[in-house]
Amino acid sequence: MTIHRPGQPEDLPPGEVLWARWALLAAVATTTERERIPTVHRSGHWIDEAGLNWDDSGCTWWVMSNMGEGRFVLYGEDESSGVKWHEPPIDMLAGGPDWLPYEELRYRLEGNELGCVYWYENGAWSRAPYPDSLGDDGLDCGMSDFVDRGALLRELAVRVDEPADGPGRDSLLADAEAHRLDARLLLECLRTHADGDPLDPPAVATALDRAGITATAQEVRR
Repeated sequence: MTIHRPGQPEDLPPGEVLWARWALLAAVATTTERERIPTVHRSGHWIDEAGLNWDDSGCTWWVMSNMGEGRFVLYGEDESSGVKWHEPPIDMLAGGPDWLPYEELRYRLEGNELGCVYWYENGAWSRAPYPDSLGDDGLDCGMSDFVDRGALLRELAVRVDEPADGPGRDSLLADAEAHRLDARLLLECLRTHADGDPLDPPAVATALDRAGITATAQEVRR
């Protein structure tokens, strides 16, 4: 799937699918040690009280929050975004529904940190209108790995094996996207982290449970 520059709401998969893809990647990358790092100092993919996070500690940062009742909000910034530099200024919150986390979003705006905001409700993504003169809002560089399923599978290959007698990564991802992932099967396929972090099934199970993409995470905690 191609993401336009600037992004279009229809470039994004359904909110539940985007949430599941991101949550799965965050879960398999977590360890108890990483969970102890304060959010402000973290990098990579993780899930916390705000929702799903992606931060490369340099060029891009993003948050996706589950607002309940089938509603999600996606916000963040990639250095490719021209939104906050555009003249005349673009109101990134124009047309936003009343359930958006306005306090957090306005805090980010005041700090000149925000590059774009998308919201999901009634099965569709929306955003504020952009002028024709805007070249990019950063959505492509920020979200491409979650939108491109093949790219996500390659990311998962770093953390998840494909045993001959077990489910493949594609099957595990499909189950996660349907929010019916069997956590036990995933945990059996975990691969030792290439960066030297040890396997940490309890931390992964906790992250899966927090994300809500499986009903079995409670059973496999130990």
